[in-house]
Amino acid sequence: MDLISEERLSGMNPVEKVRFIIDEVKKDKVLVLEKGLTPDEEANLIEMTMTKIQPDGFSGIEMESYPAQSGNSIINKLFNKGGHRTRLTIIGPANQLKTLKKDRDLITTLLSSKE
Repeated sequence: MDLISEERLSGMNPVEKVRFIIDEVKKDKVLVLEKGLTPDEEANLIEMTMTKIQPDGFSGIEMESYPAQSGNSIINKLFNKGGHRTRLTIIGPANQLKTLKKDRDLITTLLSSKE
């Protein structure tokens, strides 16, 4: 399991982030991102992952995130801040990471050995 700091990902553009995540998950790593992905980055990750799935190889990803704590101030709403980034994201191989329970403050997952 790798814990990835916000600083490490902030130095990458969206395509680099997605490639980095897919490459690491294909190595059977589970990633915990300190600061999650934007909705566009998550969509791109899912789209690229779907093109990489192979019947006897890469089985895809499992991804869970805590929602961002959105600021309710008028300034945040006007400038579209808050609520668009996740606080923490867990990403791993679909055949090894299973989400058992998720709510706004708790993610319970089960890690299993490679099938």
